[in-house]
Amino acid sequence: MAVRQWAGEGPGLLGGGGVGSSSWTRVNLPTGLLECLGAEGRLAYKLFRDLFSNYTSALRPVADTDQALNVTLEVTLSQIIDMDERNQVLTLYLWIRQEWTDAHLRWDPDDYGGLDAIRIPSSLVWRPDIVLYNKADAQPPASASTNVVLRRDGAVRWDAPAITRSSCRVDVSAFPFDSQRCSLTFGSWTHGGHQLDVRPRGDHASLADFVENVEWRVLGMPARRRVLTYGCCSEPYPDVTFTLLLRRRAAAYVCNLLLPCVLISLLAPLAFHLPADSGEKVSLGVTVLLSLTVFQLLLAESMPPAESVPLIGKYYMATMTMVTFSTALTILIMNLHYCGPSARPVPAWARAFLLGHLARGLCVRERGEPCGQSRRPEPPPSPQPPAGPPAGPCREPRCLCHQEALLRHVATIANTFRSHRAAQHRHEDWKRLACVMDRFFLGIFFSMALVMSLLVLVQAL
Repeated sequence: MAVRQWAGEGPGLLGGGGVGSSSWTRVNLPTGLLECLGAEGRLAYKLFRDLFSNYTSALRPVADTDQALNVTLEVTLSQIIDMDERNQVLTLYLWIRQEWTDAHLRWDPDDYGGLDAIRIPSSLVWRPDIVLYNKADAQPPASASTNVVLRRDGAVRWDAPAITRSSCRVDVSAFPFDSQRCSLTFGSWTHGGHQLDVRPRGDHASLADFVENVEWRVLGMPARRRVLTYGCCSEPYPDVTFTLLLRRRAAAYVCNLLLPCVLISLLAPLAFHLPADSGEKVSLGVTVLLSLTVFQLLLAESMPPAESVPLIGKYYMATMTMVTFSTALTILIMNLHYCGPSARPVPAWARAFLLGHLARGLCVRERGEPCGQSRRPEPPPSPQPPAGPPAGPCREPRCLCHQEALLRHVATIANTFRSHRAAQHRHEDWKRLACVMDRFFLGIFFSMALVMSLLVLVQAL
């Protein structure tokens, strides 16, 4: 016996033409297959009617009311939607699976043609009131309208997707090389441990279907069961806490915020290497300080307000302090450089230590002087007073008194020349002292900038 199926404007059960097709197809289906499909549907309907004729979803589905109902919780992390550091809110997309046993939804498969599982709307069965404790959303929790899988032994499996917004304490002390620990605590809102016991499936959440995030790297998501007693109730309340371990991908912050600051900080000590006559020593320090201030403002806009200063913020403040001190020292050294001929001589200790040992160590020399040797300091000349005036005029043309007058004039010229030369030596000594100080502070501040930059960049490795 066969059943004829004609497909005209739409497809039939197993074949047929498309909409508006002018061809007609004749399909012969075995009568036993149609009877089988119809019998399975009738058996499923009969099973559904028998199970839910006297069923209520308002009470816990246990045979003994003193018995606790075990609920197994499994979480799969699918995506990190957003990490709001300023408001300290973490938004995730999760797949949540809950499994429990309903004592009132059991049947014998032999009575229903071997049917051992059915899928029905989740609103028809009792569901545990497991919620996210540290929820940071003002909206009430909404149950996903997904089906549950009901098996013959009463085992119920409920898979539901969820977008969660949870509070997370963000520690930015090591920004941008920081790691975060965000907890998601699930538990029953009204049932205590004597009525509902929730346990995790496995010791960590599943990351098999995780979509990689561009800013955060997931290190793991371990699960832990806790039993706590709150002040409102005497009975214990078990919960399951999933701790999401995150590490920030710092490549973008290193390229956009850190490397420019490192390069600018290495430019600051070069103000000591500029010639004093160029007039740009102080301008370079002020320009570097303004550049660091701009980057500091950009960093402050992206950082949440916190008690601890982030690592990159400490680096910025240390660099700005170093640039400020270097600019102040540059001004003092320029004052030494422009000491005129009327200035006092260089003190003896400065002449011996700075112009002697330190100048040889830093290879600061005069023109034509080999490195490692310094000009031996000359004591300031003592002016010789001119000879006293002659006793009286002399009318003899070849008298010795005329030669004495000439000697007095020559002595006056020599003393003036020696005084001028001594003033020039004092001026050159102050200029050379300023050059030694420039070379010394160039090495000090460049080493400081290099060490600070390396200490920060090592954190990225």
